Amino acid sequence: MPKKKTPEKYEPWIEARERYRLSHAHLQMARELRLNAKKFGSLANTKQEPWKAPLPEFIEQLCFKDFKKNRPDNVRSTEQMFGDANRKKEERRARNYAAKPSRPPG
Repeated sequence: MPKKKTPEKYEPWIEARERYRLSHAHLQMARELRLNAKKFGSLANTKQEPWKAPLPEFIEQLCFKDFKKNRPDNVRSTEQMFGDANRKKEERRARNYAAKPSRPPG
């Protein structure tokens, strides 16, 4: 069985996790804060701008400021998210296919 391709909307998150060495929890917090994964480079610029906090700490500070908690309640990896989305899509297709009336020949 061929491996399913990663949807385009999740690719920036996977690339950001690898590039900036973020945990699944940090990505979950960033998604809940509606941060743009493509713009993490300007936020993680601590070598040129030493007053900035490292990206994982910055995300934790924002999450605590907005939600008053250090970690999300339910941490899900990006792969789990698009796996669940694919499963729901297949279930929806199966339901629609079963509910569709068959046309009589003629």
